[in-house]
Amino acid sequence: MANGLEPHLEALRRELRGPAVLSVLVALIAVAITFLIWRFVQGRRSSRKAVLLLGLCDAGKTLLFARLLSGRYRDTQTSITDSSAVYRLSQDKSTNVTLIDLPGHESLRLQFLERFKAAARAIVFVVDSVAFQREVKDVAEFLYQVLVDSTVLRNAPALLIACNKQDVTMAKSAKLIQQQLEKELNTLRVTRSAAPTSLDGSATGGPAQLGKKGKDFDFSQLPMKVEFVECSARGSKGEEGEADLEGLEKWLAKVA
Repeated sequence: MANGLEPHLEALRRELRGPAVLSVLVALIAVAITFLIWRFVQGRRSSRKAVLLLGLCDAGKTLLFARLLSGRYRDTQTSITDSSAVYRLSQDKSTNVTLIDLPGHESLRLQFLERFKAAARAIVFVVDSVAFQREVKDVAEFLYQVLVDSTVLRNAPALLIACNKQDVTMAKSAKLIQQQLEKELNTLRVTRSAAPTSLDGSATGGPAQLGKKGKDFDFSQLPMKVEFVECSARGSKGEEGEADLEGLEKWLAKVA
């Protein structure tokens, strides 16, 4: 009986050593590796639950923070430390992110960004649409520092430029703000790339990492998705009125 099965067993062994089976095994290993990488990336993303609110002083970050959490107006002052709270989506109370309002003062903003950037799933960069024309260089400088940060580049959190204070007549539109920021960021990139080198050969202005070499900068060149919205934390009726945050709330629902 055993002798009768031996030829069949030998044929099976030869078949298992054949190129077809090897191809199947290679394909299965490739699928397994791809799945593990996907799980790793998803795991890293799911561990990043923070939405950072960044911007210059008086851009309206803290009032936006308060309005998103409570819907109510409150008097605010320049922050010297961070504030954080859980923000639950109105459509799905089980889905939430952690909103973190970071100080906008020049001496504080980068150290607070350093502390929280690794946890950022998304960033809301708040711009004062009324003061934008006189602050554009400062706004672009801070935004540039955020965009060339190695952790931000690697994690590529979604980025929203929130053009705040649209209730004021003199407010600049999101389209104009985008165009001016692209122009200023392009100038900064050229300036930094042309910075003199130190004795050890390193560039004193930092590496030129923004956008694509040989092309004028625009936001589509970044590794993260960038969107612009117009909003008003104060609202058209001031303290008594409702804030206009519809675009911001819809964006938060997408990134949560």
